[in-house]
Amino acid sequence: MARGGFPGVPGGGNMQQLMKQAQKMQQQMVKVQEALDERTYEASAGGGMVKAVVSGKRALVSLCIDPRAVDPEDVELLQDTVLAAVNEALRAGEEAREREMSKLGGGMGGLL
Repeated sequence: MARGGFPGVPGGGNMQQLMKQAQKMQQQMVKVQEALDERTYEASAGGGMVKAVVSGKRALVSLCIDPRAVDPEDVELLQDTVLAAVNEALRAGEEAREREMSKLGGGMGGLL
């Protein structure tokens, strides 16, 4: 085995080169995570009667309820609609996060 090399690591396995590559990928991941944290995701439910906006940090930032959605006789329907809108917005944010992070994962053969 060559000095400083590791068997099974492509390109002769220069450890220094591998560390630089890992460091670069980590910096890219931080940038992507910061960008994702800045985004907002919106979803609606009940035919658009309830709209929820969440941040990339998974926090509810706004909730808009059309007054026509408020029926004192059916509060449970409104609760379910709010939950559906918030959960869908959170799901959209999570899917975007997974999609962006998976783009980085291929760079090191799945090491990170």
